[in-house]
Amino acid sequence: MIQVKLICVGKMREKYYTEAFAEYAKRLQAYCRLELLEIAEQRLSDRPSDREIAAALEREGQEILKAVPADAYTVALCVEGRQMPSEGMAALIAERESSGRPKLCFVIGGSFGLAPSVKARADRRLSMSQMTFPHHLARVMLIEQIYRGFKINEGSQYHK
Repeated sequence: MIQVKLICVGKMREKYYTEAFAEYAKRLQAYCRLELLEIAEQRLSDRPSDREIAAALEREGQEILKAVPADAYTVALCVEGRQMPSEGMAALIAERESSGRPKLCFVIGGSFGLAPSVKARADRRLSMSQMTFPHHLARVMLIEQIYRGFKINEGSQYHK
């Protein structure tokens, strides 16, 4: 069974996000071993300088890189990434399941994004949209797309 790890900066506290995430995590139990790791978001001043933001991203990046499995295909979610349709997610999952690396790791940064070192480590950079979303909503959207990918691969009617 494929292993899927989500490394996310920040802790989800909003009930509507946590409940939605939990629902898809439960559904995914039949398809993969899912792991969620939340990395603490660095505290910044009310009006952080570019230097302060860069230092915080680097500290978060170090924690993220420690948590990325060495043998996992890693996808960093970032604005400069390439967009992919749901069928593309299904193809990525199928490719990883049949490969010698049946581990997928997705990384979602905090409100200021991801450190350049994390993006450089990624095998793929993925953008969900040109629009901006709260990073906690992006987490729910990502897990739904992972679930949708498995459903597409099984030929289910979930994806219409």
